[in-house]
Amino acid sequence: MMKQTALPSGEMVPVLGQGTWFMGEDRRQFYQEADALRLGLDLGMSLIDTAEMYGNGGAEEVVAEAIEHRRDEVFLVSKVLPSNASRRGTRLACERSLKRLKCETIDLYLLHWRGGYALEETVAGFEDLIKAGKIRHWGVSNFDTEDMEELQVVDGGKGVSTNQVLYNLSRRGVEFELLPWCQEHKMPIMAYSPIEQGRMLNHPALARVARECRATPAAVALAFVLSRDGVIAIPKSSTSKHIQENRRAVDVKLTADQLAVLDEAFPPPRRKRPLEML
Repeated sequence: MMKQTALPSGEMVPVLGQGTWFMGEDRRQFYQEADALRLGLDLGMSLIDTAEMYGNGGAEEVVAEAIEHRRDEVFLVSKVLPSNASRRGTRLACERSLKRLKCETIDLYLLHWRGGYALEETVAGFEDLIKAGKIRHWGVSNFDTEDMEELQVVDGGKGVSTNQVLYNLSRRGVEFELLPWCQEHKMPIMAYSPIEQGRMLNHPALARVARECRATPAAVALAFVLSRDGVIAIPKSSTSKHIQENRRAVDVKLTADQLAVLDEAFPPPRRKRPLEML
């Protein structure tokens, strides 16, 4: 059974989900991408993350294909662009996403990153959507600690359910301050690009630990992220082989010695750094 973690509401969600960044950009890959997401659902990776930005809505259409007749199995996440995040614009963007997703409700709707609109406006838009039954929870993405603290004093801002940020072995800056802040507030973070889009998978330390675990380097990189309390990882994959490798990560238990090897190869932060983004 898939390990789960709790949102602030108490609702449980899988710690390993599926991302869709770069999906929906090539119609020739449409059905292969949908098939990959369906396989992930079969393996218990029932949280699917997407956004109106991905493929200019194309990723949401891939998700719609993948979850047809299976909507009740899925915890569905999407995002509004900052340029659309006025109170009215947030509502309209969500309605467009719902149309592409061919469903009536998004489980978790995020502000993709901070933009020109006041947080009060975006939060009001989120609250309007909750009242209308079009979303169930809302959150943010690419918010640093100072942004999260500012959000806390906005009217309704304490309703935030998650912060989706760049986090992987080679991007550990959030461990110094932001991750502890979210853990203290009992709010999971969602780690996007948790294997750095594959760029770190040839590292000798990862290969060594992977051999010891009888797993792939990707599974070890994911297992590292998932070893942190309150972290949800959303790797993107379009192939059945990689989907199965990703699922293996939940069952990989890294030892203290193996974590020490990874710490030496990918040192944890010793001071606060600006939040990284891709």
